[in-house]
Amino acid sequence: MSRTTGVEALLEEYDAYLHVGDGADSDLYYLTEFSVPDSVVYLYTTEGSTLVLSSLEFERARKEARVDRVRNTSEYLSGDRRGDPEARLHLLNSLLGDRDVEAVAVPRGFSVWLADGLRDKGYRVDSVDSPVEDARRSKDDGEIAKIQKAQEATEAGLEKAEGMLAAAEERGGKLYLDDEVLTAERVKTEIEVALLHRRCHLEDVIVACGEGGADPHWRGEGPLKAGEPVIVDIFPRHDSGYHADTTRTWVAGEPSGEVEEAFDVTVEAMEAAFEVLEEGAGVSGEEVHDAVCDVYESYGHGTTREDATEGFVHSTGHGVGLDVHEPPRLSEGGGELRSGDVVTVEPGLYYQSWGGVRVEDLLVVRENDFENLTEYPVALRPVSSR
Repeated sequence: MSRTTGVEALLEEYDAYLHVGDGADSDLYYLTEFSVPDSVVYLYTTEGSTLVLSSLEFERARKEARVDRVRNTSEYLSGDRRGDPEARLHLLNSLLGDRDVEAVAVPRGFSVWLADGLRDKGYRVDSVDSPVEDARRSKDDGEIAKIQKAQEATEAGLEKAEGMLAAAEERGGKLYLDDEVLTAERVKTEIEVALLHRRCHLEDVIVACGEGGADPHWRGEGPLKAGEPVIVDIFPRHDSGYHADTTRTWVAGEPSGEVEEAFDVTVEAMEAAFEVLEEGAGVSGEEVHDAVCDVYESYGHGTTREDATEGFVHSTGHGVGLDVHEPPRLSEGGGELRSGDVVTVEPGLYYQSWGGVRVEDLLVVRENDFENLTEYPVALRPVSSR
């Protein structure tokens, strides 16, 4: 499927598709394969694609952007007027007018102010669902290779975290490394350094110890303690724009029987999800999620099917790509999976009395099976070297 297939389909009803965004806009990056910090304009008509941006990025865009033509804002505006909404409206009006556009489709996140301004000038402006969401779902070999690079970095970060936990010593219930208290912040720093060496960066990372880990998205802070589960969840973005996402849970010291049992059941739940995914494309995200819930419920744990507030309280997984959370969903109501879907499988148990455990692998759905992109071992007790 072409990256612009969905956009081209819009031209059956509209004269143009108009998108304004910046480097944080994954749909725009997917269409142009060009990342830029400032806001730019993308226009698609029967004449093809046009990218309009400032002189600052113009020459780079001419070399790198996957569009039919690149235009400089100076063709439409005098002076540097970045951030001026009136100037942006004038630019869009001129750009559309040059192409005899009357009806325009825009994404749902498009500025209401700009849309109203264009309507005042006589254009029909309709917001539409993402025209590239469908194309973005099924990754090609090139995209999967980029995700694998992010995954390699993720596993280097996991190895750094596990090594620190394995080398730590217990003193009064806390963990010490090199005669200093081992904290979540210290582990996060070492993870980030490992990622940077591999052209990855992250906005955040989870290193959650003890009772706080009962909140699946608590980032974690403070001293790490012996005998308590430490959830390490790393979800970086590679320089290519693509993400990875993997989680491991370790206990430095002796885990309680409750934690050990929860970990074993969680591994069993992951294996149940894999059994469903072995059928490949065509199975639904809901079937995968149900398999995980079946395991947990058989051991007496609450699940999302029961609206539980403790136990298994989130979906089994989600898509990963230019965004760390994107379609499809492995959850109740999750639809049919396709070949090329890159998804996480991340069962977990969470209890306010002791915290949480979670294991997460990243995999690709294939026609008749799946490919696990995660090579990192699953074990509750950390070891110093992999």
